[in-house]
Amino acid sequence: MARLVMKFGGTSVANIERIRNVAAHVRREVEAGYQVAVVVSAMSGKTNELVGWVNECSKFYDAREYDAVVASGEQVTSGLLALTLQEMGLNARSWQGWQIPICTSDAHGSARIESIDPARLDAGFARGEIAVVAGFQGVHEPTGRLTTLGRGGSDTSAVAVAAAIGAERCDIYTDVDGVYTTDPRIVPKARKLDKVSFEEMLEMASLGSKVLQVRSVEIAMVHKVRTFVRSSFDDPANPRPGTLICEEEEIVEQQVVTGIAFSKDEAQITLRRIADKPGVAANIFVPLAEANINVDMIIQVVSGKAENRDATTDLTFTVQAADYERAMDHLRKHKSDIAFEALEGATDVVKISAIGVGMRSHAGVAARAFKALADKGINIRAITTSEIKFSVLIDKDYTELAVRTLHSLFGLDAAA
Repeated sequence: MARLVMKFGGTSVANIERIRNVAAHVRREVEAGYQVAVVVSAMSGKTNELVGWVNECSKFYDAREYDAVVASGEQVTSGLLALTLQEMGLNARSWQGWQIPICTSDAHGSARIESIDPARLDAGFARGEIAVVAGFQGVHEPTGRLTTLGRGGSDTSAVAVAAAIGAERCDIYTDVDGVYTTDPRIVPKARKLDKVSFEEMLEMASLGSKVLQVRSVEIAMVHKVRTFVRSSFDDPANPRPGTLICEEEEIVEQQVVTGIAFSKDEAQITLRRIADKPGVAANIFVPLAEANINVDMIIQVVSGKAENRDATTDLTFTVQAADYERAMDHLRKHKSDIAFEALEGATDVVKISAIGVGMRSHAGVAARAFKALADKGINIRAITTSEIKFSVLIDKDYTELAVRTLHSLFGLDAAA
């Protein structure tokens, strides 16, 4: 029998009524002849509540006990869904991450899946069971400690389980009915995409799209797990197909630009008049890396001739807004090593990105965007590019104007 993984997020299992709706979706697929594994998140708001309790108990908490607490949210949901399926007359049982086991690293709070042994799930399928798996969690076998995978980790659990059991596909059910060309709340003319390539979805997820966790897309791409994004609020008897995340070869008609993403979780840091000599960049970025501060856009402007020993450079880069204060503190502590004259920062910025595998074969895509933004009076602070995307850093006040401008420029608006 073909196998299928279905994942349901927190809003989809927010209360018993919605859990019954989820069970109806599961029953449909079982009646269609699939062996089904269901991966569930904690009920909406529960993880935040559990995190709040941890913080109330201890400001400097043990990360291992943090995981023990927050992993309980998914345990509750998996048990409730298994009970609901049983009430419908279906054979179901719940599984915790350690029972399968889903083996992870020991990076508590942000562990990575290292392996999944499907033998116990296989045995359950042979008994005619629906496997209801608690997402977001695993076990570090050497220590026997529960681990969690970070926010959105249930997506990763679902795709990894799909790869482990050889599922035909993985359906990610959420509160939206697919992947859109951009956020419909910003651009009402945004279109739902029928298909998106793994590479494009990976860029979109990493550049601000909140539909899927980045790690889940990475696993899907590596293991070639065909993944659908679908709405759990559709009629279980007549659901819409959603958006398929698949290999590029499956997409017949490919646009130059597939989508526009944006991230408001950005901060800009500039170091003025640094000596232009070997080793300076290492003095800046090594301490940041050691502090687990990720750096994104980097721009360097040299003043003076290269042969001039007194030549200086200005260096600008971006970090996540949550890391801004820590990054500034680290740079101040290493001022003597870096020897900058001034340190400047800004948090009123946003990163706008255009993504599309069609950029590989079309020249001048970014140039058209730069001109369109300039025509709207939008100043670009920084730019990064890759083979299938480009990103610009602009003032946050121009977010909606920039997104709408680029969305229209690349023909992504839905027909009236």
